[in-house]
Amino acid sequence: MPKFVVIIGPQAVGKMTVGQELSKLIGYKLLYNHMTIEMVRLIFDYDKSAYGRMNQLIRYEIFKEFSKSNEKGIIFTGCFDFGKDFEEEKEETDKWMELFEESYVIELETTLEERLKRNKTANRLEHKVSKRDLEWSENELLKSLEKHRLNSVEGEGEKIFKNYMKINNTNISAEEVAKMIKEKFNL
Repeated sequence: MPKFVVIIGPQAVGKMTVGQELSKLIGYKLLYNHMTIEMVRLIFDYDKSAYGRMNQLIRYEIFKEFSKSNEKGIIFTGCFDFGKDFEEEKEETDKWMELFEESYVIELETTLEERLKRNKTANRLEHKVSKRDLEWSENELLKSLEKHRLNSVEGEGEKIFKNYMKINNTNISAEEVAKMIKEKFNL
């Protein structure tokens, strides 16, 4: 049965880039959140509730089918709100994790200054069409600081998730973070 690795953290923390490196290192498939976001927003941008439902539905169906496959595992990256939307986020994540025998959660955090730099990287802009409007993307990143709590506080992650680790990747390369994850969970 495949394993499920979830990499969470705020926008531009490096989730997709770490996921790409981890995928290369351990041979798991990668589904970064914008793979579904970019597709669904082309069709349902006019209706936020339809957009949200379709995005959740597509992800769940992918995970459901993947969990029955002969693949080694899948890596998913996305934001997780530890604040006001916590119950909804946790319920959705638990629903995905229940499909797999083994699940792991890695939370990334970095400074706001570093996130603002990473928001403009070529890799991010290549893979995330909606982030190419840099003014909009930076404003959304800054607005999210007021609306959401996208990193846990000390010890909170361990209480919420079974197989969990938190990494401050401000000064650590994506390759090194991927190695740390592989080693910690013996992937």
